[in-house]
Amino acid sequence: MKHNAPVLRGIVAALALAGALAAHAAEPLKANVIHWWTSGGESAAIKQFALAYDQAGGKWVDNAIAGADQARATAINRIVGGDPPTAAQFNTSKQFHDLIDQGLLNNVDAVAAKENWSGTFPESILTAIKVKGHYYAAPVNIHMQDWFFYSKPAFAKAGIKSEPQNFDELFADLDKLKAAGLIPLALGGQAWQEKITFDAIFADMDRDLYMKVYRDRDANAVNSPAFRNVLTTFKRLHNYVDPGSPGRNWNDATALVISGKAGMQIMGDWAKGEFSAANQVAGKDFGCFPGFPKSPYMIAGDVFVFPKTDNAEQVKAQQLLATVMTSPAAQVAFNQKKGSIPIRPDVDTSGFDICAKEGMAIMKDKSRQLPNPEMLIPPDVQGALQDVITNFWNKNQSAEDAQKAFATAIQS
Repeated sequence: MKHNAPVLRGIVAALALAGALAAHAAEPLKANVIHWWTSGGESAAIKQFALAYDQAGGKWVDNAIAGADQARATAINRIVGGDPPTAAQFNTSKQFHDLIDQGLLNNVDAVAAKENWSGTFPESILTAIKVKGHYYAAPVNIHMQDWFFYSKPAFAKAGIKSEPQNFDELFADLDKLKAAGLIPLALGGQAWQEKITFDAIFADMDRDLYMKVYRDRDANAVNSPAFRNVLTTFKRLHNYVDPGSPGRNWNDATALVISGKAGMQIMGDWAKGEFSAANQVAGKDFGCFPGFPKSPYMIAGDVFVFPKTDNAEQVKAQQLLATVMTSPAAQVAFNQKKGSIPIRPDVDTSGFDICAKEGMAIMKDKSRQLPNPEMLIPPDVQGALQDVITNFWNKNQSAEDAQKAFATAIQS
């Protein structure tokens, strides 16, 4: 029997190798995903993607980093440092175009072709994710960043019976809320929130001027009396925020509306996730309106990009992520929690709230779609303009001086 030992050992070794290979083949595609969704509503939303990815044969490794700027910086540092994540969140904007220019992202053209992205997604979304003929990002939602959310009990306490239809009515309602002892406008005094508020006022006041300023970077438009009037109207809102506003997180401002301590908030539709997490129902506990009648619908959103890698397993994971995140079922599950609307129109919308359904209806009218500023200007210009707006909001600066500063920044 001794002479059979080598044969037996060979069989055992072969079986062990086969077992190891089978185990390796069965390992799920691990995906390390960087994102900044850390609030209650956001966390509930991203878990829908994680669950869908795991069910599709992957293993989601969550890397949540509080703060959009911090999360993007972490992703970029890891990419440049040679330790890229599988995927990283960016806004639907030009934020990731430098990474494309430097050859640091993989495209997902194969997924886009197989899933017919070009025939399914809105043109405004395709323009943001397709660069130089290639798809470099998977879009996951459409946000509108200048919704007005209001507390139904607060409105009732202030004697407000209907939503404002124009700026005169808006300021009259804010006065009523103030007289009722409430915080009229819940604002998180952070630069990006102040910029969102400014852009909401700007778009609702003069869409054509908005495009001349942001798309064309027209000096005459920036220096016009009409633009100065936009700045003045925006600054009027300062009379209606509370002393606790500076530095407040956006979701803490939303909580003031949820509790009925504040009347309204101007914020992206991601705020709805906080209302949902608090078990509040749109149309019953709170109201929402996307600006005034026929106001433009400012499109924003989130995408995931896929850092360059030659690792075949990671490329497969990236393609599986892009497929899962944009699939109809995952789109519905995620966006219902997130407060946004799906990037594809061919999904079941019956479970969405009245705010989302209004947004979907408006999206069918292309004439009302308006790109958010970050789709039109580079990140460094957006940063410079944000500094101008936050300086104007927080300091005793004249509209004329702010106008000059804005004109300089937009030409930088």
